[in-house]
Amino acid sequence: MLVDTHAHIDFPRFSDDREDVINRARENDLKYIINVGADEESSQRSIDLANEYDMIYAVVGVHPHEAKSVTESTYHKLKKWSAEEKVVAIGETGLDYHYDNSPRKIQKEVFRQHIRLAKEVNLPLVIHSREAEEETMQILKEEGAEEVGGVIHCFGGDLAMAKEAMELNFYIAVGGVLTFNNAHQLRRVVKQISLDKLLIETDAPYLTPEPNRGKRNEPAYVKHVAEKLA
Repeated sequence: MLVDTHAHIDFPRFSDDREDVINRARENDLKYIINVGADEESSQRSIDLANEYDMIYAVVGVHPHEAKSVTESTYHKLKKWSAEEKVVAIGETGLDYHYDNSPRKIQKEVFRQHIRLAKEVNLPLVIHSREAEEETMQILKEEGAEEVGGVIHCFGGDLAMAKEAMELNFYIAVGGVLTFNNAHQLRRVVKQISLDKLLIETDAPYLTPEPNRGKRNEPAYVKHVAEKLA
């Protein structure tokens, strides 16, 4: 049994063959797909998918790229959606200092608000952290995120960060990057993490694992991540 703990199959890149993608996931022994919101619209689409397919569950939140679009009404919607039966986490939220699509000050404030909401509704968090590892961990600690825990999605930090995250009640999730030829540090880190703290994911349609690198990613390909992890 496999689970893709992080996918975005609501995105337009799946509009022409979404049903086929879901069927291929089933054929490749996937039991569940967790579809993760990136903004208000995709959070709603994730819920719609979860309600349509037994194997899909939803996560609702606003990606740091879109933090600048968040308003007070966004949090009201997220809180309302969090009560849906098949919503299992809040996210993806966090910090992305690689692209800086939203000002860092706004990213940090929206991140803190997501953590507070997760604690209020008692759901775990799905964390995105890119080139912002130190501040990500600092905010998680300051906001008491260990109360709900969650997952550090698409982990790219070092062993010290992984240990710190696990102490805060977070799992470490790895995806297609683990299969890349140059992912030496990530593989070194993963070897030192207990299996019961590791999750696998695709981040579909992004970060396609070998041997399909260069193509659109999809949940069925999570088996390649599992094989490399093994």
